[in-house]
Amino acid sequence: MEMAKSFLDGEIDIIDFYLDFPHEIKKRYQKMVREDRDYAELIYDCLLEEGNDKYDELSEAQFKRLIRKQYKYIMDVASEGFI
Repeated sequence: MEMAKSFLDGEIDIIDFYLDFPHEIKKRYQKMVREDRDYAELIYDCLLEEGNDKYDELSEAQFKRLIRKQYKYIMDVASEGFI
């Protein structure tokens, strides 16, 4: 989530996010699952499969809007206590 926030805040450029985010998720996924399976799956589904994997289909602006939307959704779900 920190990497997605850094991308949205302009601290990481789009190419670095697109290329590095999947690697970072896969590297940390098992630990994330042990800590909170539902949260890990939500991040994987929303930010990776429904977000980052759409990079080639979208303009840069559309991609950033999608990641922002997915990030907000995850934060909303987490704050509501649904995970």
